[in-house]
Amino acid sequence: MSFIANALSKTWDLLAVYRHRRVLVMLLLGFSAGLPLMLVFSTLSFWLREAGVDRAAIGYFSWIAILYAFKWLWSPLVDRMPLPIFSRLFGRRRGWMLFAQLLLIGAILGMAGSDPMENLTHLALCALLVAFASATQDIVIDAFRIDSAPEEMQAAMAAAYQIGYRSAMIVSTAGALTIAAWVAPESTGYNLAAWQTAYSVMAGLMLIGIITTLFAKEPTVDAGKANEDEALMREKLKARHSPRVAAALSWVYSAVVAPFIDFFKRYGKSAFLILALISCYRISDIVMGIMANVFYVDMGFSKEEIAFLSKVYGLIMTLVGAAFGGILLARYGTMKILFLGALLVATTNLLFAWQAMVGYDMTLLTVAISIDNFSGGIATAAFIAYLSGLTSSGYSATQYALLSSIMLLFPKFIAGFSGAWVDAYGYVNFFVSASLIGLPVLILVWLVNKTVPHKPLSRASEEQPQEETR
Repeated sequence: MSFIANALSKTWDLLAVYRHRRVLVMLLLGFSAGLPLMLVFSTLSFWLREAGVDRAAIGYFSWIAILYAFKWLWSPLVDRMPLPIFSRLFGRRRGWMLFAQLLLIGAILGMAGSDPMENLTHLALCALLVAFASATQDIVIDAFRIDSAPEEMQAAMAAAYQIGYRSAMIVSTAGALTIAAWVAPESTGYNLAAWQTAYSVMAGLMLIGIITTLFAKEPTVDAGKANEDEALMREKLKARHSPRVAAALSWVYSAVVAPFIDFFKRYGKSAFLILALISCYRISDIVMGIMANVFYVDMGFSKEEIAFLSKVYGLIMTLVGAAFGGILLARYGTMKILFLGALLVATTNLLFAWQAMVGYDMTLLTVAISIDNFSGGIATAAFIAYLSGLTSSGYSATQYALLSSIMLLFPKFIAGFSGAWVDAYGYVNFFVSASLIGLPVLILVWLVNKTVPHKPLSRASEEQPQEETR
């Protein structure tokens, strides 16, 4: 009995961090960050497929999401530039968050007012604006998360963010499909009003992010090193430029150049190995993800069936996987769980290859979606914690945006050809290939763990979490 009591006590201690106020705030901000992604990714693919858009075009349409991979281009502005009115009223981090969330609502409503059969270009432009605003929100939420808590809380913050993020992805896929099916329950074909209603509801759900932002506490950012870099560069430039020009150039240096110099100074030649790992870690699930809903449609599954499986089994396993990943991170460290997550994500794609051979089978699809989402929860929680540990305070927005952009660029480029690949070789070959391309990631994780020394986070707020839980 004492053994069981001790085990329960240790488990309760591990779970206690999830009741912390900062972690709960991150849960809701994660929801706000995850909701827009699927609206320009798999849910949009489903909509386009029902509207009669061919598979190859859907694959190319997914390149809109590559904009997430270039968010590092404007991340220095988020890191170093106060936003007029918003930053004065709410602080730099919260001001940028609120601005991005309001822009998102307008852009999603723009998608809701589009008709892909009549004007595909209008839908593409609105989707592009959603991707831009969503990427901007990602930049500032990531910086907010890193700046809001010391290193020992980052695993729990990453797990909570992942739970919220993945829950929102389920809502914007299964939820959107359910709403579309509810609006047109008797429809056997394409119904524009159903999809427009679904996207309008998704826009309304963005209010969760706005309310959370308004009630969240602005973090204290240690910008001492960034300010010092800017001051030193300003003094050097004064000898050759006027004070105004020197000030402008030194700001550009501290916002754009210094974050990258800082990263490469800390990791040296190992930085290239780290970047190789980051650029490949998500390749297996991203390449598979763009064709997932298209695959379900072609296998004969209805919107209601897909929504039910994703909403019930998928959501439960995602939440369990992300929470379990946070516990594993605290117990075994980041690199071991990073390896485990990469292995799980790669191998679970084989379940969908099996599904492609079997065809329509609800039981098998339930198992495949459940295991896939559980694995994805573990892998992404570990990856977020790993990326967070690579940044420096004062440069967190720019450095994290760069790292997370690198994470998406190569996989999303490859994913753009997924529709053409399925047309040429079939679904079984596609899912097996999506699994195999994830295996080299295991070698990269092993090499990074062996050769790259751990660099602890430098945070302005290193106090132990003593706030009351809610």
